[in-house]
Amino acid sequence: MQLIGASSLPEDLTPTQKKNFLNVQIDGIAIGLASAASPFLPVFLARLGATNFQVGLLTAMPGVTGLILAIIVGRFLQTRRQVVPWYSAGRLMVVSCYALTGLVPFIVPYEFQVIAVLVIWAFATLPQTLVNVCFGVVMNAVAGPKHRYDLMSRRWSTLGFVQAVTVAIVGQVLDRLGFPFNYQIVFIGLSLGGLISFYYSSHIALPDAEPPPRSDESARVRARNFVALICSQPEFVSFMFKRFVYISGTTLAVPLFPLYYVRQVQATDAWIGMINMAHTAIMLVGYLFWSHQSKRRGGRFVLLWTTLVMSLYPVLTALTLQVEVIVLYAVIAGIFQAGLDLVFFDELMKTFPAQYSATFVSIAQSLQHLATVAAPLVGTLLADQIGIGGALIVSGALRLVGFALFAAGKR
Repeated sequence: MQLIGASSLPEDLTPTQKKNFLNVQIDGIAIGLASAASPFLPVFLARLGATNFQVGLLTAMPGVTGLILAIIVGRFLQTRRQVVPWYSAGRLMVVSCYALTGLVPFIVPYEFQVIAVLVIWAFATLPQTLVNVCFGVVMNAVAGPKHRYDLMSRRWSTLGFVQAVTVAIVGQVLDRLGFPFNYQIVFIGLSLGGLISFYYSSHIALPDAEPPPRSDESARVRARNFVALICSQPEFVSFMFKRFVYISGTTLAVPLFPLYYVRQVQATDAWIGMINMAHTAIMLVGYLFWSHQSKRRGGRFVLLWTTLVMSLYPVLTALTLQVEVIVLYAVIAGIFQAGLDLVFFDELMKTFPAQYSATFVSIAQSLQHLATVAAPLVGTLLADQIGIGGALIVSGALRLVGFALFAAGKR
């Protein structure tokens, strides 16, 4: 893994920046290990007998909490001199919820296990909201405007590689052990990645931020000033509207894919693991490819091609029941998903002043959570009415609307 070697880092980094780059990448490896459990969490619920609505609720709950708290969290972090401790502690709390999920079948009667898992992940939405806001602030501070593509391509490449390999192994483990013991072993074992993440992420060294001066103004005046600050950045407002439309189409399909694999394709856990492995493994190549393309052709080229191709992914999936073909689609989607991750992060960070990162990132997260509140539930309700495949096609259509908005925007 040359990507995590100090010799491969950009030459113009300071010694502190080099340490930060390495800590970010090793933290990514740990999160790749822990997040290998995430594709199997909705599958676990489905095999416990959860309804379509309950599986959709698993996806929607973080959106509800984030919608309510993201801006409040951003305002709080804007007053902190250091964000890193909040980031590392929040991440540890989220990953620990996988261990708690693994303990559920040991201590909860079968008829209440689905509810117990949902309660655990309802709690996880609190630290996850904190992590989501902190992540953009910390990564932007580590990389700066010059190295965002470089840092994030390295982090997400190493994270994706580890996750892909682990997901493939997990799929085989789940197929060879009995239910629910197989899922318990996986969830508890992979949660150890949270401890590694906590150690390395807590060693990211950033200079103290200068909090804004305390204000004695009334809440009404502060709210008016807050709105004025947002409106003073029209590029941010425009980009967030278009991204909101696109993300709504994306999150609509999140609970549908595992349901489609289990109920329509009737894929085994091993095949589900292979689909996820193919999607995440190829992203290692995708991050490097799109990082190069962004330097050669610019961010708009990356934005348009990735949003277009990812709009077709749920539609193509809905039109086949052959698991081998679905694996091929996952490979193609993985390449373009990598570029979408990079360009959405980089384009967002271009639209506001760096000193207000916590505030603007929290607003971006809040709008993203608004999409994740309604869209997954709409997706599962559509699945009940027009079938899972039909709902996936709706997801693709909504993404195409988002692509059209980006294509119609100024160069």
